[in-house]
Amino acid sequence: MAAPSLLNWRRVSSFTGPVPRARHGHRAVAIRELMIIFGGGNEGIADELHVYNTVTNQWFLPAVRGDIPPGCAAHGFVCDGTRILVFGGMVEYGRYSNELYELQASRWLWKKVKPHAPSSGLPPCPRLGHSFSLYGNKCYLFGGLANESEDSNNNVPRYLNDFYELELQHGSGVVGWSIPVTKGIVPSPRESHTAVIYCKKDSGSPKMYVFGGMCGARLDDLWQLDLETMSWSKPETKGTVPLPRSLHTASVIGNKMYIFGGWVPHKGENIEASSHDCEWKCTSSFSYLNLDTAEWTTLVSDSQEDKKNSRPRPRAGHCAVAIGTRLYFWSGRDGYRKALNSQVCCKDLWYLDTEKPPAPSQVQLIKATTNSFHVKWDEVPTVEGYLLQLNTDLPYQAASSDSSAATNMQGVRMDPHKQDSNSIIPNSINDIMNSAKTEHTAMKVTSVKNKPDLKSSTDSNAVLHSPLATNASNHNSCMVDMLRKNEVDETCALPATKISRVETHAAAMPFSKETSSNPVTTTKAGERQWCDVGIFKNNTALVSQFYLLPKGKQSISKIGNADVPDYSLLKKQDLVPGTGYRFRVAAINGCGIGPFSKISEFKTCIPGFPGAPSAVRISKNVEGIHLSWEPPTSPSGNILEYSAYLAIRTAQIQDNPSQLVFMRIYCGLKTSCIVTTGQLANAHIDYTSRPAIVFRISAKNEKGYGPATQVRWLQDQEVNMNFWF
Repeated sequence: MAAPSLLNWRRVSSFTGPVPRARHGHRAVAIRELMIIFGGGNEGIADELHVYNTVTNQWFLPAVRGDIPPGCAAHGFVCDGTRILVFGGMVEYGRYSNELYELQASRWLWKKVKPHAPSSGLPPCPRLGHSFSLYGNKCYLFGGLANESEDSNNNVPRYLNDFYELELQHGSGVVGWSIPVTKGIVPSPRESHTAVIYCKKDSGSPKMYVFGGMCGARLDDLWQLDLETMSWSKPETKGTVPLPRSLHTASVIGNKMYIFGGWVPHKGENIEASSHDCEWKCTSSFSYLNLDTAEWTTLVSDSQEDKKNSRPRPRAGHCAVAIGTRLYFWSGRDGYRKALNSQVCCKDLWYLDTEKPPAPSQVQLIKATTNSFHVKWDEVPTVEGYLLQLNTDLPYQAASSDSSAATNMQGVRMDPHKQDSNSIIPNSINDIMNSAKTEHTAMKVTSVKNKPDLKSSTDSNAVLHSPLATNASNHNSCMVDMLRKNEVDETCALPATKISRVETHAAAMPFSKETSSNPVTTTKAGERQWCDVGIFKNNTALVSQFYLLPKGKQSISKIGNADVPDYSLLKKQDLVPGTGYRFRVAAINGCGIGPFSKISEFKTCIPGFPGAPSAVRISKNVEGIHLSWEPPTSPSGNILEYSAYLAIRTAQIQDNPSQLVFMRIYCGLKTSCIVTTGQLANAHIDYTSRPAIVFRISAKNEKGYGPATQVRWLQDQEVNMNFWF
C-alpha cells in the first residue's frame, strides 16, 4: 500500500443510470466488476436492489422476481459465486428479522430459504448489526442487537455474542444452522462490528477476525477465531490500534484488512463512559492490519484534516467493496454531535487503488500493414489506462521539444469516469459473464521474422517447423483465436453461428521474444531506448507512429500518481515497411504504473505480398471439420493458391512445447477445405492458454506467400481422441 501522503483517492463524478438515493446501513458485495447494493435506510428503509458497473460507470436496477425480500438495514449480506444471501436486519423501527433469502444473480431470482434448526438449541433470533461472513460452503454469524420487547415501539436492546454456522448446498439452497462448540474466551456481546475471514497462502487454517463494534460504548478490540479448531483468542498486535468504533467497514485485499470510517469517540471523551453520557463523531480515518504480521498501519489518522476535499469525508454506516485491488466506498451518514441532533447521508462514490496493477499479457497483433499495426492485449481489471511503448533497431533521431509537433495523439490521458457511448446495461449477470448465445470469431495476432518461405508444392504432408519463442521468418504470421463474447473486435470479427466448441477465453501464443521487463526503463550500451506510443484507455491500439525521445532522455514517461507527459510537445516518427518493432505495455491506476508485460516483436509488411486470409470459420461435418476463410482484405496481385497447415504431435514438441511442427493439409485455389478425422487424430493440443488445435492459413501471389493467419480452435478441458465430436 502506498504511503499516506501518496494515497490517490478518486471520486466518481461521471456516471449514468438511476442513482440510488443516499442511505446508511446498506450492504454491498461484488460479482466481478459489478457492485451490488441492497437495503439501508434514509427516511424509510430501501427495498430496491441496485447494481453499479465499475467498468462502464453505470447504475442500473435489475428486474428482480421471485420471493422478493422486504427492505432491511444493518443485515447480513454475502456473495458465493453468483448467488447472494441476505440474513436478518431491521425491517422497520424496533422490528428485526431472522429470515434468510437467496438471490441467484444470474437470473435476478429471489428465493426465501428455510434452513433446518440446530440439532441442539434454537435458531438465531431476529437481530440487526450482526456480522455474516462466508468461507467455503459455510456462513458464520456472530453477535448483533436484539429487541427484548415484544412491542416494536418499546425497544429494549440486548447485545448478542452468540455464534452460528450455516451450511450451504452447492449452487443453491442451504442445509441448516448449527451451533459450533468453541474454545477459549468468547468476545463480549456487540453489534455494528466487522468480521472478515482470511487464510494464509499455502499454509495455516482459515481465521475469522472480529474488530470493534458497540456494546454500551464503542470497542477497539481484535478477536481471532480459528475455524478449524474453533478456538477464540486475542492476537497481540503491533503499531497504532485504530480508535474504538462501530459502523465502520473492514475489507480484505491480499493479506491486509482495511478499516475505514465509523463512529468514534469525540476527542477528549472517556471511552469507558456510557454512550448516553458521551459525545461521538464520524471519522474518515483509514488503517490496515497486516494479517500475517499482526501489525497496524495508519494511512489516514482521525485528526488528519482534508481541506481540499481530496478523499471521502467522515461517515458511518457506509458500504465498502473490494474489486481486484481497488476499494469502492459508497454513501453512509456523516458525523454529528449528539447535541446537534442532525445528520446528513453522503451521496458520493469513491475508490482507492491499494497497489499498482499487475503486468498485462503480451501485446498481440490483430493486423499488420506496411506502415501500421493494430494491436491488443488482455484487459487488466480496475485500471485507468495503459502505457504502450516500442523500440526498434531502425536508427531514429532524438527530438527536441517542438511546439509545432502534431497534436493528434493516438494515446491520450484518459478520463477514468467518462461514460462510453457504446456501453450497454446488462439484463442479467450472464450478460457480464460471457454467456452470450451469439458466437463470434475474433482475431488475435502476433508475428514472426525469418520463417522459411512456403513453397507451392501440393504435397499434403509437407511439414513446417515453427519456433514460437524465436524469430525465424521473412514475413508476418498471424494468429486467430475463436471467442464467444458479446463484444469482439469489429475490425476483424464477424458472426459465426456454426462454430463448435468455442470458448470465451483464448490467450495469444507469442510468436515473439519472451523477455521480462521492469517498469523502470534503463539503457545499456548498445540497447535501444523505449519510446511511448501513447496512453490508451482501452486494450487496443492502432499504431502508425511513436513519440521521439527528447534529447538527453532515456525514456519519456514518468507516470506516478498521474504524472503524464505532454505528448503535444513531442515529435513523432512514422513506422517503416519491412521493419521489426518490439512492444511492451503496462497498466496504470491511482498508484501509478505497474510492471511492463513481456516483450513481443512484430514486423511491418513488405509491399507487394498478399495480406493474411481473414474471417476463419470452423464447423463440424461427417468427414471431420470444415475449415473456411475469406480472401485477404487487401491482396497485392492475383492470389495463386492458399495453403492450410495443422500443428501435429511429434517427439520434438514434447521436448520443446514452444516449437510447433505444422503439416500441410491443403493447397489450392478454394477458400475452404475439409480436415478429416484421420488428420485430426494427429493434431497437437496446445496448452499455452486454453487447450486448442492450431491451424495456419496463408495466401500466395506472384511474389510469394504473405502473412499466415493462425487459428486456435479451443477445446474442452477434458481432451481425448474424440473430443471434437
